[in-house]
Amino acid sequence: MKKLTLIALTVVALAFALTLSAFSKQGDKEAQRQEARNHTEWVARSLKEMQAVKVGMTRADLLKVFEEEGGISTRTQQTYVYRECPYFKVDVRFEPVGELHGKEFVSSGDKIVNISRPYLAWSVAD
Repeated sequence: MKKLTLIALTVVALAFALTLSAFSKQGDKEAQRQEARNHTEWVARSLKEMQAVKVGMTRADLLKVFEEEGGISTRTQQTYVYRECPYFKVDVRFEPVGELHGKEFVSSGDKIVNISRPYLAWSVAD
């Protein structure tokens, strides 16, 4: 009778362990799904913020959302990266506004005349 009780307890313990393992795997999958939803929501918010920068705005407006990327640029054309992720980029053309003073290379008042759609690319460093 002791053997039978021992076997029954072993079977119950094994069933319990398997049930816990199944719940753990379901929890892991749900956590992965939630993480994917969070990433998707972040990308959607980021795209909305990036696409709010429009032709006619100034370089100062652009710099609230983007920052300059390394590489070759001029006063009238430059690539910018999204402040929260340097892999999101836009190419921007400007109309110069005002005179430059001292060591200034660009003016915060320069007007955007063309801005590309946001795109993904590796970072460029000087």
